[in-house]
Amino acid sequence: MKTRLLMLTALFHALFGSAIAGQGEKVDYPAPVISAVNQDGATVNFADVYKKGPTVVFFYPKANTPGCTKQACSLRDAFSELSKDGVQVLGVSFDKPDAQKKFKDDHKLPYDLIADPEGKVVEAFKVEKILKGPVALASRQCFLIKDGKVVWHDAKASTAEQAADIKRVLGELKS
Repeated sequence: MKTRLLMLTALFHALFGSAIAGQGEKVDYPAPVISAVNQDGATVNFADVYKKGPTVVFFYPKANTPGCTKQACSLRDAFSELSKDGVQVLGVSFDKPDAQKKFKDDHKLPYDLIADPEGKVVEAFKVEKILKGPVALASRQCFLIKDGKVVWHDAKASTAEQAADIKRVLGELKS
């Protein structure tokens, strides 16, 4: 039984990679400079947000779905603590502004949700698209930007542990 489990685990890693949600990797490259509209239809210039402090940009497939709600609420629940360190948060999906507004209001999210129905922000960050029939969704990913540079990228972002992952990385960056 144990041998079979080890073989299945090895096969899984061979087929799907060994990235662990929340682990991410330290990187160092210029953060994408782009503008898009938020849940209220107001234009958000990402470069202006970066100037305010470390910025979390997280991508999620679809507003008001279970995993996306866990991810967004994880950051909501830690928002006051993250804000003490000057951290800004932006959530991005292919959803339109009205869906983002409903998501923000339903879950009392204290940060902007970026509506990216044309996928321009997804493309700028090189986030993989998931195709569900004719519908494109953003894969769940997270970026931490500091001083205009992406310093951490998690290509397999966590859901319920997203804030804990960010706090861990921020602590490592201070060391």
